[in-house]
Amino acid sequence: MCRFVAYLGEPIYLDTVVCTPRHSLVRQALKAEEAHTVTNGDGFGVGWYGDRTEPGVYREVMPAWSDENLLALCATVRSGLFFAHVRAATGGGIARTNCHPFRHGKWLFMHNGQIGGYAGVRRALEAQLPERLYAARRGATDSELLFLLALARIETGVPPADAMQGVLQDTQALMTGLGIAEPLRFAAALSDGRQLLAFRFASDDRPPSLYVGRRADGHIVASEPLDGSPDAWQGLPASSWVRVDEDGVTLHS
Repeated sequence: MCRFVAYLGEPIYLDTVVCTPRHSLVRQALKAEEAHTVTNGDGFGVGWYGDRTEPGVYREVMPAWSDENLLALCATVRSGLFFAHVRAATGGGIARTNCHPFRHGKWLFMHNGQIGGYAGVRRALEAQLPERLYAARRGATDSELLFLLALARIETGVPPADAMQGVLQDTQALMTGLGIAEPLRFAAALSDGRQLLAFRFASDDRPPSLYVGRRADGHIVASEPLDGSPDAWQGLPASSWVRVDEDGVTLHS
């Protein structure tokens, strides 16, 4: 499974979170501690919000630890809201279009987990996409499909958290109806440039790990704690989500 980190707070250099901590995301790409797949070397990506409404994105298929451009970018870009992700491919192949985070307009999304039996449910899920969002799809992952399905609901006025949870509920119901016994597992982050939403869910009792950490200058959502300070990190309960914004962190379960 993949590993990711998201930050919201005062503008900081990306490497402060992505590269320099003792258990940074780049280090997790080599040796994750709370994932079935220890090495996450099937690509990486970073996305960040700046002066414009739409975020910037840099994605590549090589391992995060071997890309000098990633280190240089993270050392020079400052942002008050950014995502970073390292991938262990569970489907869709190793390609730049399958690397996270995914961007559409002002929205960023990244995911750790999978739709069990995806091949058997993919066509039915894709049929739910409006034509414009179906045409916007660039990769072949279940992650990007879940993102676009949530956006379809958001564009009709559904609040983002409700949209994402509704997609998960309907996907699980569809899997059950098709007799798919493999689980749906989902840890993800979603942002519109103002707020950060993070979700932890599974149809069985093994949701992907997800934590919220605090810093003096902001908050972090991460697959694994970035350091050994136990007081700075709170594990999200299963079937819960958090909103991080200028008012702080709000947990919903």
